[in-house]
Parts: sequence; C-alpha cells; structure tokens
Amino acid sequence: MPAGCRYNLAVACAVEQPRARPMPNQLGWRGSGWQVAGYPPFFKKYMDMHYIRRGAGQPLLLLHGIGSNWRSWQLILDDLAIERDVIAVDLPGFGDTPPLAGPVSISTLADAVTAFLTKHDLLGIDVVGSSMGARLVLELARRGGVVGTVVSLNPGGFWQGLEIPVFYHSVSLSVKLVRAIQPVLPALVGNVVSRTVLMAQFSAHPWKIPAHVVLDELRSYNHAPSFEELLRSLAYGEVQQGAPRGSLTAPLVIGWGRQDRVCLPHQSKLALEKFPDARLYWFDDCGHLPQWDQPAETIRLILAATSGQPFRDADIAKAAPTPAKKPVPHLAVVAGLAAVVAGGIWLLRNTKRK
Repeated sequence: MPAGCRYNLAVACAVEQPRARPMPNQLGWRGSGWQVAGYPPFFKKYMDMHYIRRGAGQPLLLLHGIGSNWRSWQLILDDLAIERDVIAVDLPGFGDTPPLAGPVSISTLADAVTAFLTKHDLLGIDVVGSSMGARLVLELARRGGVVGTVVSLNPGGFWQGLEIPVFYHSVSLSVKLVRAIQPVLPALVGNVVSRTVLMAQFSAHPWKIPAHVVLDELRSYNHAPSFEELLRSLAYGEVQQGAPRGSLTAPLVIGWGRQDRVCLPHQSKLALEKFPDARLYWFDDCGHLPQWDQPAETIRLILAATSGQPFRDADIAKAAPTPAKKPVPHLAVVAGLAAVVAGGIWLLRNTKRK
C-alpha cells in the first residue's frame, strides 16, 4: 500500500494492484427490476442506506439478519476493524434505513445492496452475511460481478417440507411476543434466566450474551417495518437459486452452528448442493448467530477467508481454555419461560382491548 494511504470514514485511496470492479453498465440481473446501462430510476432510488464505517485496510461489508440492524455485529465489529475497513449497513426496512417502495424479497434487497455498492465504488468488496443476510450474500455471489469473497453464516432459505411452516410460525410468534413485552424488556433482558428464555431459539448459550447486545437486538424488532413481508417471502416466496460448479469467481465459505435451532444443521447439505464451490465450516457449541456464540472464532474465520490465503479449519477453531461457568438451572429456565409467555399473553390481550 502506498505510504500514508489508508481507508477511513471520509476517503478511500487507491492501493497497488486494485481488484477489478465492473462498471454499472456491465451489470444486468436475471429476474430483477433493471437491466439497462447507466443508472435507471430504480437504481438511483436505493443507492443510500444507513451505515457505519470503521477501521482501515481492505474493505469488508457486513449484512445483518431479518429484524436486526448493524448492531448485531457489535461483538466482532471493532476487532475486525483493526485489520479491515468495515462497513455495516442497515438494510432497507430495518434500523435507520427506510423500507423499499415495492416488494421486499431477497432479489429486491440484492438490487438495493448492488446500488449502494455501485454508488460508493465498492463493487467487488468482500462480504459477510448472517441468517437472512447470509442468504442475501449467497444471492449476490450467484449473480457475479457484485462482491468478492463471501462468508455466509447460517444462511436461511434451505428449509424443506414441514420445516418451512415451523420456521415461519416460530419466528413470527417469537417476534410478536418480543414486541408485546417491549415495556418490560430491559428488566427481562437484565435477568439471566429470562434472557436465556428469550434467546434460546437463537443461541446455544444465551446466558453468556451481554445484556446490552440482546436488548439492542430485541428492540430492533420493534422498528422493522419490512419484517413481516420479508419473513413471508423467505418462507413461502422465491426459492433460492444456486451457482453451478465452477461459476463462482471468488471464494465462498458457509459457516454453520452445530446447535442452530433456526436453520437446522442438516440443511447445509442442500446449501452445498446448490453452491458446490462453497467450503463448509462448522462452529461447535454454537447456535444461529456465530458472531454472538463464538465471536473470536468468527473473527478468525472472516479474516482468514478474506485474506486470499489458504487456511485450516483447526487453526480457526482453536481457542484458549476458559473457566467453566455454572449452567442456568433447568427449573429456572422453565419458570422463566412460563413468566415470559404469561406476560406476553397478558400484554397482547391488553393491546387488543385498547
């Protein structure tokens, strides 16, 4: 890198041997809303998203999951920023970015992300996605010419049969409950037992997640106008297309938690069938959100995958021994679950009466 050259919030200067990036008139999507050269109306409309940018070095884009926002990366963002120029966005309809004017789906979100990257001269950027965002980065990789190396963490979209309604209704009911208990959410999240109950579907050990991280996440569900439409689209809308063997021009790593209760581990088989060029990495003792359950390991995986150098899974999984923590008693979890459900029902009934 030239002397004094560094990526920061204000500028991005050239580096030696920059990655080739396609121009807007080279892009044309299969089945999306724009295919002509230049900047058509749809393209211009969604160039802006709220984002934060930290660090220096090779740019790295982070895409959150459904209902969330850029803060879902807060446990790993600053450590990534030591070695990367990290850009974490609020996708349309989530966080501080307004919703799309038209249909909300993986395809339209991919169009919006592409518009954002084109505006900021970031086409070809390495990208990491979580959950819904993990499916979104697979779609961007499949299209070609948009992103570089892709790390997809526990991607949705590979449910089959009865798994589809189970996913849809369990997540829908969970978010409705969280929205109903917003007035008492700080107290519930501050208690290790109720925090464990609230996040049991998403984490292998939710009692270890810092309370402020959980509070930020659950509050974001109350400010996500695109949640319902996108959830239904994920479950019952377009089926994720794959990328034939040899068609990807950059590395693709799919990471999966062995204790994921949202996107079940066996669904990785279908993901690899659709994306045969992908490399699968397993997170042990990890649920749906590796950046929460295994933050240090997730950082190592992201940095290794985007380094352009070979790496071994064993080197990513290594971890220093940590003191054993006393598990949350089973009866306490059951009691907490009963209290949360009862409180949610009471609040829902009071809401309907008003």
